[in-house]
Amino acid sequence: MRLRNKPWAKEKLAQYPQYAVGNPAEHKGKWNEVFENNNPIHIEVGTGKGQFLLGMAKQNPNINYIGIELYESVIVSALDRIIEAEVPNFKLLSVDAKDLTEYFAKGDVERVYLNFSDPWPKVRHAKRRLTYKTFLNIYEQILIDGGEIHFKTDNQGLFEYSLMSFSEYGLLLKYVSLDLHTSEFEGNIMTEYEEKFSQKGSRIYRSEVKYMNEK
Repeated sequence: MRLRNKPWAKEKLAQYPQYAVGNPAEHKGKWNEVFENNNPIHIEVGTGKGQFLLGMAKQNPNINYIGIELYESVIVSALDRIIEAEVPNFKLLSVDAKDLTEYFAKGDVERVYLNFSDPWPKVRHAKRRLTYKTFLNIYEQILIDGGEIHFKTDNQGLFEYSLMSFSEYGLLLKYVSLDLHTSEFEGNIMTEYEEKFSQKGSRIYRSEVKYMNEK
């Protein structure tokens, strides 16, 4: 899908520092000061327009959420949603996922959400997949011991690859659904892509995995 450039996005993000964090490296290891509480932090890597995390933030006011999105022209739409909803437990970062360890210290994050990530179907692009071992190592460096990844996709190939990647990395598979919308899973918050794909009859795959590094 072609990304429409919004040259004014950067300026608008700067106008709302209470929602769009401009210098995230300054908060490494002390994100509780940003949220002004000690509630657990969950992040979504590739938050897009923010529908999923906004729903989660409303549903769980005692959890802090941070949406990670590389493209300012995309994340500004999430900003609009936060401004309208006035949710205090949802922040945004326009940064690259490969640099997460620059912004978060070990134990800053309790859970990582990966929703409808780019499948990068060509074998030579496997290293770009957000469930590739390099990224799994990055998440481990910022998660609490025993932290979790919750993953959703409509792409069967990416799902199968990811389950194998999780297993090879040594993650514990806690939950798996090969057809989420016909399962008994409760409390599902849909992303924009999930709504579109499910309306077309696409099957939605979901898994939860846990790092086996509890002390």
